[in-house]
Amino acid sequence: MFLRVSETGCMMVHAQKKREAVHRMDKESASLLPGVCALLADSAKPPPDDTSLEKLLDRLTELSEAGVSLPESCPCLLDFISATASGSTSDPSILSFALKLGGLLSADEDGYRALQARSALEAMFSVERWKDSGPWDDPCVRIGWVHGLRRMLLHPEALAFFVRSDFIKPLLQLQSDPSMFVASAANQLLAHILLAAQPEEDERPGSETSAEHLALVQQASDHIKESLVPKEGAPLAGSLQVLKLLALILDRARRPLREQLLKAAAASLEELADAGCSQLTAVLMDVIMAAYSSTDSGDDLTGRLLSSMLNGSKADDLVRAAAAFLRRGGLRASRDAVRTSRAVRILLLPLRFVTEHPSLGAAPVADEHHGIMAAQLESKSSFISTVCVCLRNAPQVALMPSDVLPCPPAAIVLSIVALLKVCNGGTTSSSSSSSLRNGCRTETFRCIVNSGRVQKSALEALASLSGSPGANSTMNEVSDILVQYMSNPDSDPTVLQKSYKAFVQWMSVCTDLSAIPLQLREALRTVVEKRACDPRWEVRDSTVEFLGQLPRVTSLKSADEALLSERRTAPLLREALRDPESYVRASAVSALARGLGTELPQEQADTVSRLLDILREDTEGFARRAVVRYFMAWFSSCPLPPPPAPSLLTESVRTVLSRGSRDLDWEVKVNTLELAELLLDAAFSDHGRRNGTGRHPYATPDAQAAEPAFDSTMSSLLDQGVFAALLSSLADCDRPVALKACELLIATRDRIHVAGASTSGVSCELPRRGWGKEIRKLLKNEADDGERVGVREVLAALGLDDRRVLLSQSSDHVHNSFQSLLQDILSAGVTLGGPDEDDGQGVVVDCY
Repeated sequence: MFLRVSETGCMMVHAQKKREAVHRMDKESASLLPGVCALLADSAKPPPDDTSLEKLLDRLTELSEAGVSLPESCPCLLDFISATASGSTSDPSILSFALKLGGLLSADEDGYRALQARSALEAMFSVERWKDSGPWDDPCVRIGWVHGLRRMLLHPEALAFFVRSDFIKPLLQLQSDPSMFVASAANQLLAHILLAAQPEEDERPGSETSAEHLALVQQASDHIKESLVPKEGAPLAGSLQVLKLLALILDRARRPLREQLLKAAAASLEELADAGCSQLTAVLMDVIMAAYSSTDSGDDLTGRLLSSMLNGSKADDLVRAAAAFLRRGGLRASRDAVRTSRAVRILLLPLRFVTEHPSLGAAPVADEHHGIMAAQLESKSSFISTVCVCLRNAPQVALMPSDVLPCPPAAIVLSIVALLKVCNGGTTSSSSSSSLRNGCRTETFRCIVNSGRVQKSALEALASLSGSPGANSTMNEVSDILVQYMSNPDSDPTVLQKSYKAFVQWMSVCTDLSAIPLQLREALRTVVEKRACDPRWEVRDSTVEFLGQLPRVTSLKSADEALLSERRTAPLLREALRDPESYVRASAVSALARGLGTELPQEQADTVSRLLDILREDTEGFARRAVVRYFMAWFSSCPLPPPPAPSLLTESVRTVLSRGSRDLDWEVKVNTLELAELLLDAAFSDHGRRNGTGRHPYATPDAQAAEPAFDSTMSSLLDQGVFAALLSSLADCDRPVALKACELLIATRDRIHVAGASTSGVSCELPRRGWGKEIRKLLKNEADDGERVGVREVLAALGLDDRRVLLSQSSDHVHNSFQSLLQDILSAGVTLGGPDEDDGQGVVVDCY
């Protein structure tokens, strides 16, 4: 694209300026930081709001990561931590901030030594102190303790300090913390510590370090062993956290640690597997599969656990266990084909139960678990959930090796088609009289008929299965059920949208569209014409999107195979341009853009006229943005830049640039500048071709000879309104717009310079008001309003490089500075702590 030549250099300059700003910001704020630390350490002063404290920590972290030594540059931070450790404040938010700050400073060598010399780390992270004085009861203190330790452990000596201080005990207690955030953070920290402390596979057990680490791992192993199985009447949250911890560690542990943890947890894991606790099934399988996947062959423990999970007595547990096995162990199918085959049959069981498709699961698995599926009908929500798990995993199953599949992949596709028929109120051809007699089929249908959840899952699965082996042989059955769903007046808008998506997906892989019956084609045409007028705007929107997508997919085939010709869809799309809903109008514009080049001249003129009306009059930005993108697509589709003679495209582009650059929506203006960028690219590329300069159209061997042609190119861009759009956008109040315009003007200026052209004869006239007045201010031009200005002189005099640096910064870079943050904290502290703090007047503090 147009700007990429200098993009890397700009990024390097920006990064250098950012580094310089970090150091400069630190110096400017150094005089304020001691006052802030004193305020925070003063228990008589109310603490700042939590947002300010978090932002202060973020700023200090940025300084540290930029290479600034905080202990050396800001010794007041050490004093603040020492004062807090000695008990100068008991406010939970201040203490939490101090714990996190202590971790940040101690991750650095200078800070670690300085805090150790003051004995501040031991005092700061002593849990017993905070328990005795009360702050530990606040979850923000506990989370501060965990986060502080996690940061401190970046220092190589911090693990030994952790072990000596016996911090493992409170950390283990936090695994079952009532706060989900604290428990999760503690889980992550414990996993990090155990993985850091684990011995190497060849490490000698007699070393001092090894002994400390082994003791640490032993404590954690004992905790896991005792906490895995929930006590009678106790909540499952504790067991859930421990299982998550085990899965996290086993995924990355080396053999000694993995074996020790599994040995400690073996009995508890087997008890949980036999208990069949549905709430723990998914995470328990994560643990089993983490252990199973990390060994070369399934050992006795993982084998027993897998067998137990794949032989459960509850259908939902069985299907979820099979899904987890295939998700994490699918690559091991060749090594464990027996279990993989069993898991596949279990996973397909809900489909076979509903549709009674004979190929999906032969005995013994299907017959063995038929009663389990029937028992689950007692809970409609649970039954539906199990069916949806099956559907979500069906596409993966269809891609598995044929030796573990009970049927061809095409049978899975046809079974989902049968399921969709049942959901739509139909029946399957394979319904057996025995099932109907015992009422099981009736109850099954009652559960899933008109179930939007099942329909959506089935349609998503069907879309994904379009690329499965042998799927093309089921094209007619799939097309027929999808058109049925499109035709059903009771279809939920989301279900209809997924039907459209699946249909497009299948048509994109169809090798012979002519094989689709004529009756089905006519039904499709009738459906979309009716749906385009549906009273629900979501349905109209999905239909318009479908009308834009399907011709593009079928255009890859021969013209005779088209299911919906653009001659039939274009009138519907043009009518949708007048839809009362802005989303539908925007979708219609996008759909028309995909069919560019197929309309007759008069039809295209009518469409363009309506699009320009939308750009001028539409109250919603969605549609106006789509219009600009339409003209971008139209211009990009042209094989050559527009000729000098006026055409519908060139005249339209001039209008789009003029209107789009004045739009109230900043995204419309940015899109307009992207259109201007396309015009610049095309103009300069064409200039290069005409001068025979190949890939470098600006580096002409004879600049003087090329100058008239270059001036002609510049004049053409002026006539098209490109420079007017760029200059007006440079003065725009929306920063992204001004930045984009500035970058394009810089690139244009550089191209003029490389070409060596003076462009002396190319000038433009600035308007008297608005952006023309603003540009004159930038140029310090006191000339009469009607005076023309040279393009080259304007580009040289605007100070574009400095302006780009300024625009590259965030819009609030002056106020959202470290110095401003510190000033706000000090101001708020003085005001809140003053004699008038109860006068009812709120304190206005900048939000960061």
